[in-house]
Amino acid sequence: MIFAENILLCIAIPLIVSLLFVRGEVRRYLTAFLVGMGVCLLSAYISGFLNLSSGMGENDTAIFLSPIVEELMKLLPLLYFLFLFQPGERMLTMFAVAIGAGFATFENCCYILTSGAERFSYVMIRGMAVGVMHIVTIYALAVWLIIARNLKAFSFPAVVGGVSISMIFHALYNLLVSEPGPSSVVGYLMPIVTAWGLYFLYRKIAAAFDL
Repeated sequence: MIFAENILLCIAIPLIVSLLFVRGEVRRYLTAFLVGMGVCLLSAYISGFLNLSSGMGENDTAIFLSPIVEELMKLLPLLYFLFLFQPGERMLTMFAVAIGAGFATFENCCYILTSGAERFSYVMIRGMAVGVMHIVTIYALAVWLIIARNLKAFSFPAVVGGVSISMIFHALYNLLVSEPGPSSVVGYLMPIVTAWGLYFLYRKIAAAFDL
């Protein structure tokens, strides 16, 4: 058994202290990174509560409940930042990436401390598949919000539609990797392939909207 709160404090304290010595975009990125770690901990609390109260097993919770909880929790600080500060497109995507990276980093630390880090393949899968997946879903959502805002179509249904796609992607990944075999290989490749696709897609979108 690990105490996630203690792990969070151990990682967060040096980052919080470093905020005193940096300015500008670096400080914003670190702040969003810390927010992502906090969101990860809160998501674990909520998913754990739903797991116990619903009577579902851990595998079913990971497939059906955790994607909904985690994507909603990552969306909330992104919307808060968007509405409160009205950031530009570049700043919004940076904030989204930082939230995803903080979420993935803290989750990976907890899983590795629980399961061990003796197997190099397991560590690489955690970093390149699960870690990238959290960045991909929130980044894609940020890009969707940018498109909706530039097309004057930003609305509640647009936000719901965007986060629903993120949930489906997350749930599909968890479903594919839940059993060993060819399906898990496809699941592990999904985040990397999607990350490359989003990178080139955003370059075209940036050129089209002159971002």
